[in-house]
Amino acid sequence: MKPDKRKRALYRKVNTVARGVHHNSGSDFRFSRNAKNETREQVKGAMYGKKKRGLDYTPLFKFLLSKIGQEWDEVFSEAKSRLDKTEPIFWLVALNEIEKEEYVRVGESSYFSGMFVDEIGILQLTNPALRTEDLKPFCTCCTHTLNGQIFGQKHKK
Repeated sequence: MKPDKRKRALYRKVNTVARGVHHNSGSDFRFSRNAKNETREQVKGAMYGKKKRGLDYTPLFKFLLSKIGQEWDEVFSEAKSRLDKTEPIFWLVALNEIEKEEYVRVGESSYFSGMFVDEIGILQLTNPALRTEDLKPFCTCCTHTLNGQIFGQKHKK
């Protein structure tokens, strides 16, 4: 057998049929089917959603964290080739000073370090000294993580 030369995608599908998993589902078509301007989908009866639900970009975020200190153009071209869309890259990576953030909340209780591209085109962390001890969870019911590491107090009953 030949080895597979394709690289794995930087996103994965989340189990959207599991009990208790909610992904902001439904009602896309419900509000558009009686609109005054009919679209092709409404006339033909297709109810394809406008949103793609159930995608987890954690592999992308870990990939970007592993590429800190490398040239942005190379990192971006590799990430772009392994994604369905480029928008999630810019959830973490800021291209200018105004968009820079120390950390970014992704999902309900997952945080990742913010990144930016410096003047010479190198991917950098916005705050390299950010640690899990610096963040406090906003609720006691969830497990909070920063770059995959759990933070917060253990709750006593």
